[in-house]
Amino acid sequence: MSLGILGKKVGMTRVFDNEAGCMIPVTVIDVNGNEFLQVKTSEKHGYSSIQVAYDDQKERRLNLPERTHQAKQGATGAKKLVKEFRFESDDQLPNKEEGHPGAALFEDGQIVDVLGVTKGKGFQGVVKRYHFHGQPDGHGHMMHRRTGAIGAGSTPARVWKNQKMPGRHGVYNRTVQNLKVVQVRAEDGVLLISGAIPGHNGAYVTVRPAIKKTATK
Repeated sequence: MSLGILGKKVGMTRVFDNEAGCMIPVTVIDVNGNEFLQVKTSEKHGYSSIQVAYDDQKERRLNLPERTHQAKQGATGAKKLVKEFRFESDDQLPNKEEGHPGAALFEDGQIVDVLGVTKGKGFQGVVKRYHFHGQPDGHGHMMHRRTGAIGAGSTPARVWKNQKMPGRHGVYNRTVQNLKVVQVRAEDGVLLISGAIPGHNGAYVTVRPAIKKTATK
């Protein structure tokens, strides 16, 4: 894994490409306020990684271990989100003293992966949750969008584990791969990434260099 960055989804807009003569839908991600927290080395911790902290919050919202850890590592305030990025060796670790990661970590045309949590849909039936076809819609039929039979007959005479049933839908961890960074606006601290990404406006996301595609376009 390489160094990524934490951000907050602002919303969607569009960018016009005059050369190609087309409009590109993009998601705006605010990445202001990222800072390095702790550097872990193979010699001391058994592996190479660096922690990145993002977004301020009230100190009383942190429990004692979190508060102590962030204060010990020199955080500028109580941080709401902390994520660790691993590296293959200590030589690849960034220098914590050089500055904080920002939008300039990426460049125009770079291919990235975006990790986020999908919108919550609440309690849903099997048609919306699992795309069941439903039952007959004819006159006199009483079960249009119901689950139907869930048993397995007389043997084993029980409901199988992981049977698809109504329940909470959404709030899933999802990774959207191979998205293009259309624009890097370092002065504003935002990234414009092509297409849609998981989550509602204001949701936290992680942007990292793509694993499957490393070339810039």
